[in-house]
Amino acid sequence: MDSVRAPSERPHVGVLTVLAALVLIGFVVLIAWLHHAASRVVDVAEPERALGVVVARSLDLDEGIEAAPAWERWLYEALLGGRQEDLAQAIRWYEELATPSLDCPDLRVELTILEGEAERLQRLRAHVGQWKRCGDPSSSVVALVTAAYLDGELEPGTDARAELAAALPPGWFRDRLALRVATRVGDAELAEGARAGLAARGRTLRARLRVFAVVDALVLVAGLAALVALGAGSGKPDRGVGGPSLARVGSAPLPPSWSGRAGAVVLIRGGALGAVLMTAVYLVPVDGPGREVLRVVVATAGNLAFVPVILMARRRLLKPAGLGVRVGFGLVPSRRGVGPLLTVLLVLLTLGQAGEWALGLVGRALDLSSHWTEWFEPGLAWGSPAVVAITVLD
Repeated sequence: MDSVRAPSERPHVGVLTVLAALVLIGFVVLIAWLHHAASRVVDVAEPERALGVVVARSLDLDEGIEAAPAWERWLYEALLGGRQEDLAQAIRWYEELATPSLDCPDLRVELTILEGEAERLQRLRAHVGQWKRCGDPSSSVVALVTAAYLDGELEPGTDARAELAAALPPGWFRDRLALRVATRVGDAELAEGARAGLAARGRTLRARLRVFAVVDALVLVAGLAALVALGAGSGKPDRGVGGPSLARVGSAPLPPSWSGRAGAVVLIRGGALGAVLMTAVYLVPVDGPGREVLRVVVATAGNLAFVPVILMARRRLLKPAGLGVRVGFGLVPSRRGVGPLLTVLLVLLTLGQAGEWALGLVGRALDLSSHWTEWFEPGLAWGSPAVVAITVLD
């Protein structure tokens, strides 16, 4: 009987851990529901203005790309898409902003210009018909759009430049409409001014894009070289330390001295506390004039959700093992670990960039794209210096 091994007891899961897991699951479900059920533009301040900035800059870049050499134009269109794709995408986004109404939707001048530039003349005629039927006060805009894209006639004595300035702010939309109107009425000076504006903004954005492209190419080449070095060094001994020569960077003990169950408990409980903290932070009212800085500060404070996990790991995992935060997490590379750290960093950057390109190609093939609200930052677009600084820090 003494040789019979006694059955080991299954470790019990604490009530607190179960409650924390339920809180964490509920938080994830809530975030997923809000993301899919709510309108994507509901949380964007001044969505019409924001979308105008996004679309105008994208199409200004297209103007610059069209003036580039053929090989460069082919490369950008292969990686980023072309003008027709950007126009179709912008039309979908503007239609999303239109106020739902059976008879008189809230149509915008920008949408009609996009329809005209994309040569969707049947849809454009329908929009103009709705404008006229609903008695839209912007009758001069209707006349300009009709003259630009539908072979309409302007009233005698119409000051096209004043009408354009009153209807649209400076930028891609005004210049494209001005160019069409100028061609229609034979105003060479107006046409030349519109072309100059489009060309100047296009050149500036194309120059910036070239800088980004060169940096990406250099990172790609360096990353491929690092990947080759990583593969070549993986089979060499680490001069007495043991393990692959490029495997160790910091001093974190691997495997750790605590169990996987203990680590999971810390993640669950700390994650639940972080979810509660994040919810509390985002319940702070940030609406109203003059609250731009507070809005960005609150968004930045969402990063505090990671603090409970770190503090709990320090108290329950690292401290019992006699480790500090820097050593336990391997935050300080060893003297010989700086080179491997940079090597792996370059490899990760290269793989990440290649993955983004691949996703972009697949997305365009399937007619899928990310929504503009997922990457637009109002604070960077028109925020004060304080807002821009806080946003960049975040």
